[in-house]
Amino acid sequence: MKKIINFSTYSSIKVGPSIEVEILEEITSLPRHTRIIGGANNLLVSPIPPPLAMLGKTFDFIHLNDNILHVGGATSSGKILTFAKKHNLAGFELMQKLPGTLGGMVKMNAGLKEWEVFNNLLAIHTNKGWIDKQDIPHGYRHTDIDGIVYEATFACKEGFDETLLAMFKKMRDNQPPFPSAGSCFKNPIGNYAGKLIEDVGLKGKRIGNMAFSEQHANFLINLGGGKYEEAIALITFAKNEVLKQYGVQLVEEIIIL
Repeated sequence: MKKIINFSTYSSIKVGPSIEVEILEEITSLPRHTRIIGGANNLLVSPIPPPLAMLGKTFDFIHLNDNILHVGGATSSGKILTFAKKHNLAGFELMQKLPGTLGGMVKMNAGLKEWEVFNNLLAIHTNKGWIDKQDIPHGYRHTDIDGIVYEATFACKEGFDETLLAMFKKMRDNQPPFPSAGSCFKNPIGNYAGKLIEDVGLKGKRIGNMAFSEQHANFLINLGGGKYEEAIALITFAKNEVLKQYGVQLVEEIIIL
């Protein structure tokens, strides 16, 4: 089954073409060059992307069995947070205002600072079967997961923390109120991408209708009608300036397709 997705409205950065996307309703192996997308919350989609696919409603589920939480890869962060709060489950407060679906969040080990999706993860289910957490290479905003995350399981304990929930809300309320794909670059070891962008004079830098936010320099924002080419020009400019002035190679956190 295929569906037309308009990425200029569907993606969080509001940039991209209208193209056919394969909808997956069963566990399968994708053709080699096909890329999986979720809620498109950290994607910058080019005018001519590779073949794309996304999980269908079959993989939108959440249930608790013997203190293990089973979550489908197409399940939204909001749905997970609501379930955790209702059942008084600790460790899922970071889902507050964290956009996306579970598959994408696991694949990029999403989170804030030391709070990460992998903290309570037990295992994932891909087309190659179940894989335990300890067998998945992962780190800050990174995993080496090969394949699609159709389902994941998490260890559960009681104690949903409203204080943590309020803290995550406050942290994310400080993010720019414009369409974006979240942090544009990963933080280099011992440094901050936003500070480096600001230090080279690119905070607020605008090309066309895309810009590095005045509020948070590591957020690439769409001021309205921004184009892929404008976004790429800013990303390339920032990488070149930071490398030239500080010898630091910025690495994109945003996924470019």
